[in-house]
Amino acid sequence: MLLPFLSVVCFAALAFAHSDHNQKPIAGPHKSLWYNTRRAIPGDGGTQADSVFSGISTFGRLPYWPCLTSEDEKYDVAFLGAPFDTGTSYRPGARFGPNGIRQGSRRLNLYGGYNVPLDANPFNSWATVLDCGDIPVTSYDNAYAIQQIEEGHNTLLMRAPATNADSLGPSKKGKTRPRIITLGGDHTITLPLLRSVNKAYGPISVIHFDSHLDTWKPKVFGGAPTEQAAINHGTYFYHAHQQGLLANDTNIHAGIRTTLSGLSDYDNDGYCGFEIVEAREIDTIGMNGIIRKIRDRVGTEKPVYLSIDIDTLDPAFAPATGTPETGGWTTRELRTIIRGLEGINFVAADIVEVAPAYDTNAEHTTMAAADTLFEVMSLMVKRGPMSVMGSGEVRGDGEIDGKRGLRREE
Repeated sequence: MLLPFLSVVCFAALAFAHSDHNQKPIAGPHKSLWYNTRRAIPGDGGTQADSVFSGISTFGRLPYWPCLTSEDEKYDVAFLGAPFDTGTSYRPGARFGPNGIRQGSRRLNLYGGYNVPLDANPFNSWATVLDCGDIPVTSYDNAYAIQQIEEGHNTLLMRAPATNADSLGPSKKGKTRPRIITLGGDHTITLPLLRSVNKAYGPISVIHFDSHLDTWKPKVFGGAPTEQAAINHGTYFYHAHQQGLLANDTNIHAGIRTTLSGLSDYDNDGYCGFEIVEAREIDTIGMNGIIRKIRDRVGTEKPVYLSIDIDTLDPAFAPATGTPETGGWTTRELRTIIRGLEGINFVAADIVEVAPAYDTNAEHTTMAAADTLFEVMSLMVKRGPMSVMGSGEVRGDGEIDGKRGLRREE
């Protein structure tokens, strides 16, 4: 008699626990288990991570929310995975990039997340930053996968941000949008991401860190035996130009050191609206010279998209990538150059071609990717909400003037 009675009690308790479907899900262990929040802890943030090697991995151990299926949580910056790698020409595996980058990011806020060179803490600022998980991407149909990536990204991009949602911003309809940082995925994903960005901002200036041009004509790169095969990680910028997604003559590559089919590749690249900074120029003009070239090209007035291929780095620092090229920059050099872009109006960004299967046991590549995004995230947060646009002056958060979203002068 006792056993049936206990079974009924257990099922009743289970039914009661699931009766309220409006309750908020708790992702991972409770925050009080992760952090010691006592005031006695030294440091400006007043928090200390207890064990960053445990728990479910999000980027930098940020709060997770299933943003694609729920609009209940607002954000100013969202991390979004795009696990796609069926557009690669050499080594596949970047579909595992989002997971690998999250793994490599676990230590980012071990000591609180304060970025010393940029004097900013993206984990403790005006901005609400979330990890929104991954876009569900099929591995069987590239055309459908590209559509999934565009629609998934745009779903998040077009929402009202957590901060200054009612202020005028730089988007087409004068609205303030959140920023999206996408974890790839091979570089093909940048085409659907630019399509998404175009819906919000129109043609946009692009800063492209890579060892390859990625503006090749489909007949040159891959042969284009079918319409779908023509879109891959070496041709997506060619298609972006053809589709009117790029702002004219305000785009720039940095870190280029690839071989070519011939000098006509450079002609075609110029036709697509890009200037080139080769990797070897760091030996002559230095990091400051490269920073100056990038800033002069894109300016600090208009919206800018940032795309980073991890093969910008030399394989000594990032071996886990689809098409490695020797002669690249160090992790320190890339991070310094990115920090030099402070004040540019980044509206969205991606990092691509991280293929963790080829990494070292010490996770060199995934850590390099995560640390690079830490710089990008810091730049976005330090720049202030997307309602803050103008001269490139770093404004941060503050009262917003209704005319152009600029902060009021005292």
